Amino acid sequence: MSSPLALALVPLFLTTPVPPVITPTVVTQTFEEPADADDPAIWVNPRDTERSVVLGTLKEGGLAAFDLNGRTIGIHPAPQPPTPDAKPGRYNNVDVLGDLAFVSDRGRDRIRVFQVDERGARDVTNPATKPVFSRTEAEVDGQHTVYGLAAGRVQGKDVVVTSRRNETSIALLQVQKGRTYDTRKVSTLDLPSTFTLPDGRSWTVCGEPGEGPQVEGMVIDERTNTLYAAQEDVGIWRIPLRANGFGKPQLVDKVRTFGAPQKYDPETEECEPDGPNPGFGGKWLEADAEGLTIADDVLLASSQGDSRFVAYRKADMVPLRDFRVKDVEHSDGADIVLGKLNLFVVHDGERPNGTGFAFIRF
Repeated sequence: MSSPLALALVPLFLTTPVPPVITPTVVTQTFEEPADADDPAIWVNPRDTERSVVLGTLKEGGLAAFDLNGRTIGIHPAPQPPTPDAKPGRYNNVDVLGDLAFVSDRGRDRIRVFQVDERGARDVTNPATKPVFSRTEAEVDGQHTVYGLAAGRVQGKDVVVTSRRNETSIALLQVQKGRTYDTRKVSTLDLPSTFTLPDGRSWTVCGEPGEGPQVEGMVIDERTNTLYAAQEDVGIWRIPLRANGFGKPQLVDKVRTFGAPQKYDPETEECEPDGPNPGFGGKWLEADAEGLTIADDVLLASSQGDSRFVAYRKADMVPLRDFRVKDVEHSDGADIVLGKLNLFVVHDGERPNGTGFAFIRF
């Protein structure tokens, strides 16, 4: 494990019987409906790290910008619907590449682009940008649209990877630069929803009829040209990434309920156990597998189902330790940066009156 992160997370490696708890340095304001905090990203100010900015998606509430004390310095509303019957903008996930922030607009099936500086963010999306997955407005309104998102530089090109809500699809897009910014889809990949178990049986991930096991948490490892993608009810995939396509996916860790029989209950709108768990899943992740972020040679993953985080040695995905963040529940997204600014930011999904974000400085 890298020395900066090891020193920062020393408590994680104590031989305690329960996961250690890290106390946030600051927390943001609480956001109430229709704003709903979801995913953070960190922009490091190259001139003055103490004037860096944290961005956070608020779904229909838009995109928020915070200073390092957790104070809100700006909120950028999501787009209004083009017609009264259409879906409005809904910002789901965000990632930063250089001085640009890329946001998945689930409501309108677009990738939005923002220019970031110490004052916050400014929308620089090409007004003519097109839907990523939808061919018609009716398909946009069906909301099988962009969902999770990761940005990075691969083989000399700036790229964005986005997943599709209620589907197993992910898409690779190249960034098109000009006075405004656009993204061009160059490849797609469909992950499986049915798996052959060690005992030879076939297991299909349970879900509401017509909905597949989606991916949300993603991160690009620029050092190795690799995408890590968390398929919520399945586990974590490692996928080789090129500037124009995907390599062969490898499932490198599974949620605990992987392979367990379940059935959908239309009354509760949830999947319920339908027999004993055969034990084919992993030991560390409680579904949903969610936010992913990389710190040097460590991959951090949100085990959303039991409000923990898991640290893996990235090279071989050996779990190193799990931990909690005090008072943070059901976290969707996380981001971490090391160096002059050592900061870990997580989504806080369950406050008494809403949601928000927690910052850990180290």
